[in-house]
Amino acid sequence: MSNESNDLSGAVSNLLDTIGKLGQQQIELLNNGIKTATQLIEPLSKTAIDLVGTLFSTFNQVLQNISAAISKK
Repeated sequence: MSNESNDLSGAVSNLLDTIGKLGQQQIELLNNGIKTATQLIEPLSKTAIDLVGTLFSTFNQVLQNISAAISKK
């Protein structure tokens, strides 16, 4: 009888240990997913900001050329 109680106790302990490990792995997967998403977004946002800056610079040059052409007339 005592042996059966120890077996049940061991089984419950192993089950709870496995559930804890699964929960920890889920948290690690979530953390890794967040880190990966951040690493992907960072260069994309930098590129987008650079692109917007270039567009504004080009637009500014176009306006300066138009202003210069109008002032020469």
